[in-house]
Amino acid sequence: MISEKAATALATVATVCWCVQLIPQIIYNWKKKDCTGLPPLMMFLWVVSGIPFAIYFCVSKGNVILQVQPHLFMFFCSISFIQSCYYPPVSMARSKIVLIIATIIAVDVGMEVGFILWLRPLYGKGVKWPDLIFGVSASVLLAVGLLPPYFELAKRKGRVVGINFAFLSIDSLGAWLSIISVILGNMDIMGIILYSIVAGMELGIFASHFIWWCRFRLLTKDKIVDEENDGTQKEEQDEKLEQEIGKNDHNVTSTNMDDHSIRDDASSFADDLNVYQSADGGMLSRTQTLHAVHGVVARAESDHYSRLSL
Repeated sequence: MISEKAATALATVATVCWCVQLIPQIIYNWKKKDCTGLPPLMMFLWVVSGIPFAIYFCVSKGNVILQVQPHLFMFFCSISFIQSCYYPPVSMARSKIVLIIATIIAVDVGMEVGFILWLRPLYGKGVKWPDLIFGVSASVLLAVGLLPPYFELAKRKGRVVGINFAFLSIDSLGAWLSIISVILGNMDIMGIILYSIVAGMELGIFASHFIWWCRFRLLTKDKIVDEENDGTQKEEQDEKLEQEIGKNDHNVTSTNMDDHSIRDDASSFADDLNVYQSADGGMLSRTQTLHAVHGVVARAESDHYSRLSL
């Protein structure tokens, strides 16, 4: 043991963190009346993991604070589990929830009393492998309990929904403080592994949401700004092009328009085309060039004539 006082102090702070870490999540669920994104399986496995967790530390006679910690952890996990079952999207019947909780309590009391009374004398004689089994079981259940949120993250491309970040932060802090307290205390390797699993898995949840935020909020926002700038530049270019086209149209329509008009009466086709009958019976027509610009017809006449054969 490096420092019993430091280990006790850190374990106490860690226990306080783990006493209140689920309170923000419980309040969050109660306000929303919806637990979408918070898997009931996660809370159930955490409640169940508290049983071997408590047996392990009680048999190994760990720090008193560490022995109390699993029981407080189970208590708050049970409240969150009830909420995740009662609120949508699960909306389980109350009678079924009561039956599940009563079964968990009965199993917890029976296992703790039986195994602690049986294994403590063996542990004192140096037979530690039975207690080690409970420590491994608790670690596995904690790790498996943190897997369902990762399936929820996969459904939403890494976005965290339904899990309160205050809860994750306090819970992670408690795990790290517990790791340090064990290192400074009796240097229990299994305890370090147990807490490290929690800290590592929760760190992955933080990282997942951060990556999602960078991909779909930060980068997308910059892309939208760039598209808006490109759109503005394109509109300015279109306006300049329309102005140039308007100027060209005005120049074309104003050229050679003197003494020419468009006649509404289409009965005299020969007059419109200035067709004249020649002396030998042919038709002479003064060559004309017709220009159509935006529906306005401009006619330019020449001084020579061409023969039209009828």
